[in-house]
Amino acid sequence: MNDKKITVIGAGLAGCEAAWQLAKAGLDVELWEMKPQKFTPAHKYNGFAELVCSNSLKASRVNSAAGLLKEEMRRMGSLTVPCAEETAVPAGGALAVDREKFSDLVTEKIMSEPRITVKHGEVSEIPEGNVIIATGPLTSGGLAESIEKLCGGYLSFHDAAAPIVTYESLDKEKIFFAARYGRGDDDYINCPFTKEEYTAFWQELKNAESAPLHDFDKPKGKDDFTVYEGCMPIEVLAKRGEETMRYGAMKPVGLSDPVTGKRPYAVVQLRKENSMGTLYNIVGFQTNLKFGEQKRVFSMIPGLANAEFVRYGVMHRNSFINSPKVLNGDFSLRTRPDLFFAGQITGVEGYMESAASGIMAGLNMARRFRGLEPLILPRETMIGGLARYISDETVENFQPMGANMGILPDLGVRIKDKQERYRAVADRALAAFEEYIVR
Repeated sequence: MNDKKITVIGAGLAGCEAAWQLAKAGLDVELWEMKPQKFTPAHKYNGFAELVCSNSLKASRVNSAAGLLKEEMRRMGSLTVPCAEETAVPAGGALAVDREKFSDLVTEKIMSEPRITVKHGEVSEIPEGNVIIATGPLTSGGLAESIEKLCGGYLSFHDAAAPIVTYESLDKEKIFFAARYGRGDDDYINCPFTKEEYTAFWQELKNAESAPLHDFDKPKGKDDFTVYEGCMPIEVLAKRGEETMRYGAMKPVGLSDPVTGKRPYAVVQLRKENSMGTLYNIVGFQTNLKFGEQKRVFSMIPGLANAEFVRYGVMHRNSFINSPKVLNGDFSLRTRPDLFFAGQITGVEGYMESAASGIMAGLNMARRFRGLEPLILPRETMIGGLARYISDETVENFQPMGANMGILPDLGVRIKDKQERYRAVADRALAAFEEYIVR
């Protein structure tokens, strides 16, 4: 391979990580991004690595699946993890970011890297040569058709984003600041419900009118959609039963209402959306309700009667390839080893999971140039576990998978306390990671 230039398509988290790893390995990269010439239905910001749904990158503590993933990424020279930490906003035990500052910082890093040449425009078909496709779950047009043809079809699910409200418009007498179980600072706004308030809210929510899906949001030949369990619209959850939300997005555990001194019957949490604390998103309230219905029903949440909604929730289609049937564990295509995939299109679910797959695709493309064996992290590591899941031919009914302790091997010893058990799993993962990297 004499040509050292590599094409990366898509400047989301995965594409930026892949391009970054390749550049740091001394390879020249053309990074293609169709914004600002064209936007998907879910994207609005010109910058790279745009966060479309939540601004949370999940837990920070290493003895959690999300925290372990980020620690592994950090040790692999991640671009997005330090950018996230630099643009973080308070979120208890989670790593949440000011999404515009995060995007701007990633964009600045990419644009200032001399080995990365950014090209703006839509790629309509899979190029020849060495390519990493990181176009995300909303790949469109001719490129989507090319991928579908090459990979033998798409699978589809639906994702939804939550509304954002202004802090100034909230009724401060009806809300309180606290983090569950007192973990971290009082970073979350909590809106406590009585049983009567909850019942009235549930009745209105389950009967509220949803927005019709656009044609681009519907799977081919279908008028309905399949909802992904990991990003369930709140109205769909409400229709599953009166108590369902109290065990999900509105669970009151770990909280005490300072007015009553008791645990609320139910609670809605708001999380800081920007570093200034002027905007908050409604945690777990992904929705496809009509905008007017969102205003009407969500204003029933205590403290939100006069809330100003700066963004309403939206639903959009996500597509991903049937990775267990077509991808290797290094994220290359089995039928075309010079073509790699990265990001949510591979079926990894979540911001950092997508970024991690970009790291792996970039590193493995670089190793391919050097004639080295692929980098396949041990199954005890979180990144290794994810890579094995999306490339495991025995997986049936493939659905997106985020970082979780369930994809890692059993410890072999019984530890009753969950936190101690997770700590042991994390220690084992990092030890296996370091041993593999040194070797």
